[in-house]
Amino acid sequence: MTRDLSSNHTIKIGISHGDVNGISYELIMKTLFDSRMLDFFTPVIYGSSKVASYHKKILGVHDFNFHVIRSVDQAVPGKANLVNIFHEEIKIDLGQTTNVAGRAAFHSLEQATDDLAAGHIDALVTAPINKQNIQSKDFDFPGHTEYLTKKFGATESLMLMVSNETRIGVITGHIPLRDVPSRISREGILKKVQILNASLQRDFGISKPRIALLGLNPHAGDKGVIGVEEQDIIIPAIKQAFDEGILVFGPYPADGFFGSASFNNFDGILTMYHDQGLIPFKTLSFKSGVNYTAGLPVVRTSPAHGTAFDMAGKNIASPDAFRESVYLAIDVVKNRKMYEEITADPLDVAQEQDDNDN
Repeated sequence: MTRDLSSNHTIKIGISHGDVNGISYELIMKTLFDSRMLDFFTPVIYGSSKVASYHKKILGVHDFNFHVIRSVDQAVPGKANLVNIFHEEIKIDLGQTTNVAGRAAFHSLEQATDDLAAGHIDALVTAPINKQNIQSKDFDFPGHTEYLTKKFGATESLMLMVSNETRIGVITGHIPLRDVPSRISREGILKKVQILNASLQRDFGISKPRIALLGLNPHAGDKGVIGVEEQDIIIPAIKQAFDEGILVFGPYPADGFFGSASFNNFDGILTMYHDQGLIPFKTLSFKSGVNYTAGLPVVRTSPAHGTAFDMAGKNIASPDAFRESVYLAIDVVKNRKMYEEITADPLDVAQEQDDNDN
């Protein structure tokens, strides 16, 4: 099911409340406290009015109120809507990892993704979860990315870190470092390149993206002296992608690539493993970085930081990354709509217009 995104439609964005013992509610309230934000979208938080009241009190927030509703169809534009999906008491232990917080995080995520799948909301912003306490028979995943990939039936997705014009993806995601070499394949690299290229076009409005691919080994293998993965796997994948018309270049040594600011010359960057991409990204953009899941049929963003248990309840957390997550979600929804209009078959458009006129 898709929602009307005509010019007079207000984009509706769902927000899962993440771990209730962290900074999620603080980020949500600080982001929505500026009423001008509500001119751009209608927020729908999936959470608990009791938990929200607790965080308001502990943070000393007096001039902000949630509009509590029972379901997403009751959401009102111009208000911070909160779908009250918990009616029981939830014990808050700020800064602590608890099982009840994990269950509450999953329940919020499940309800939000169900509404996203049904087309009741246009995009989802996920507040940070604790990857340990959320584990259960229903959530047996390393993180949001893997859960969402399965939830929405995608064969593959790409964790893409975004800040301004910097977009860094990872070939292998949340896996142990010792497993990375065995998970690098020509087919796997090509698939990630294809996903990134399509996302840069559809989600970010870049007609002919330039993509950089980093090497696995130091100095990108030094032509086989420090490793053969570049010669045997990565370079053939680059050549195959280039033959498909994708502008992908490399493999580049990771240290010099980021140290010389060469990354500014590309629309997207693919790194071989998690820390190879996220260490430089978070060094450059920790306070404003956004985690975007490319390759899904739906739009999902999240701040590129964790639950920040050490800051919980202290009113010192910055909402910048969460706010940027909202902005990016809005932009991607609009870019996808524009892309669909540009690439639509003119005859199909004409037929649809005739049907509407009749």
